[in-house]
Amino acid sequence: MQLPAGKKIYFASDFHLGVPNAATSLEREKRVVRWLDSIEHDAQEIFLVGDLFDFWFEYKHAIPKGFARLQGKIAQLTDKGIPVHFFTGNHDMWMYDYFPKELGVTISYEPVEREWNGKLFYIGHGDGLGPGDKWYKFMKRCFGAKWTQWCFARLHPNFGIGMANYWSRKSRAATGDSDSKFLGEENEWLFVYSKEQLALKHRDYFIFGHRHLPMDLKLSDNSRYINLGEWLNYNTYAVFDGSDVTLTKFDE
Repeated sequence: MQLPAGKKIYFASDFHLGVPNAATSLEREKRVVRWLDSIEHDAQEIFLVGDLFDFWFEYKHAIPKGFARLQGKIAQLTDKGIPVHFFTGNHDMWMYDYFPKELGVTISYEPVEREWNGKLFYIGHGDGLGPGDKWYKFMKRCFGAKWTQWCFARLHPNFGIGMANYWSRKSRAATGDSDSKFLGEENEWLFVYSKEQLALKHRDYFIFGHRHLPMDLKLSDNSRYINLGEWLNYNTYAVFDGSDVTLTKFDE
């Protein structure tokens, strides 16, 4: 696809709406909406690359309370004909048909390839990719199983969502600020994974979320690994202007 003159592709991830409390989450949600307002005039497509919410589960007749501003803004964008793409992350993997039906978004459960202006992109949230982290990969298969989702759907939302939010906060407390430390290229799993994929097929850009640390690293002379960071601390996103990708910060 050739981008129209003046149009851009935007990428962001890891808003983690819902934590650490309602007031802080609402402030972050409003900031995300202001960012979407600021890019609306030249956005050809928008990719929201996972973990938009710190927890999400769609019951048959109920969804988690809140996040109305973000949902309304996304509906406004798609109503204007701007495609918005959601990628499920490890915190919001239980997305089904609510966002496509109500907001007109496209949901991706696995990484995808796209091409603009002759540049090939590999885009995904990033959880479960690369070497190591075998325990998480096992848990992801369990949580992704239909029987697990069926069992969770049997829980009343007051209990199910409350329990999930509790475990999410506990996990974040245990992790601390470890996500803010660069581990070195040989220990950055998504960088290693991108190297492996590049050996199989050339892509100009590998774009992931999940890691939380904004990174723009060279894989080769003509290929880069970009991690989008997160919006709890960094407010970072990437933009492709038709010739190059820039990792930048939303500064109001």
